[in-house]
Amino acid sequence: MINYGESLKYQREINGYTQSTLAKGTGLKQQTISWCESGKGLPNIDFCVQLAKFYGITLEELLGIEDSPAT
Repeated sequence: MINYGESLKYQREINGYTQSTLAKGTGLKQQTISWCESGKGLPNIDFCVQLAKFYGITLEELLGIEDSPAT
């Protein structure tokens, strides 16, 4: 199972942001970023789309989803 919180944190860190600076850059609440990264809940789709656009990556990249063959 994918750990979305770890994937969100990874993307934030490799892009050189703290939770605070990411919040300022995106307009998202720092508390929401922390909540999602800590695994206390799942991020909603709007949150994910906004972050993916901000970073210039796909939703799959943001969430750490790897392509797998169809079964």
